[in-house]
Amino acid sequence: MIQVKDLIVSFGSGDFRRKVVKDVSFYVSKGETLGIIGESGCGKSTLLRSLAGLDRHWEGSITLGEKPVGRMRTREELLLAQMVFQDPYSSLHPRHRIGRILAEPLKAMGFGAGWDKVADALRQVGLPPQFAERFPHQLSGGQRQRVAIARALILEPPLLLLDEPTSALDVSVQAEVLNLLSDLKEAHNLTFVLVSHDLAVISHMCDRILVMKDGVFVDELSREDVRVRRTHSGYAQTLLEASLL
Repeated sequence: MIQVKDLIVSFGSGDFRRKVVKDVSFYVSKGETLGIIGESGCGKSTLLRSLAGLDRHWEGSITLGEKPVGRMRTREELLLAQMVFQDPYSSLHPRHRIGRILAEPLKAMGFGAGWDKVADALRQVGLPPQFAERFPHQLSGGQRQRVAIARALILEPPLLLLDEPTSALDVSVQAEVLNLLSDLKEAHNLTFVLVSHDLAVISHMCDRILVMKDGVFVDELSREDVRVRRTHSGYAQTLLEASLL
């Protein structure tokens, strides 16, 4: 589903040019959940934004669904991957009702007004259709993240990019959202790339885990490696022993 080769993401120019992601290569198989862990600022979210087409400051090669994509994405290329952000409140327009928020991607992509898909999108994430009339501030954090997931899925992408999808939620709600994502993944044969600081989330959701440090991958772990704190690099071992990155 994903093939990345020699990816470099940098900002600035000349003496002020700074590489955030440094010549990384990796793949994600169809139906797999790949986890990426690492300390804050190591380049995890920047990598996801490049995959999603939100960041254009990259060099190298990105292939999504066997289709090479460029920095400027066509409509068809944008439909391949959608992103769920860390904070479900700041990622939803505070002055738009939920129905408009969900219809907006369909309208932007030329699929009509989109209103006929809103009710089904809400039901799919366990919310009643009546929520279409509410504003984001009238929903709980978990409900807002369900809306964010519905917005990402309404375009029916084969790939979801999840940037700390539960870190802004109460512990009691995190499991509900993770179980919802697991159910949706199975129902729609989705592929996930999940960035998280929470090793419990990573070990529960991911088939493979890449460890990132200073813009490069320094280790690859299995789910069992995370559970038993077994690594190949000293840096990854330090992260695992800390439990929370």
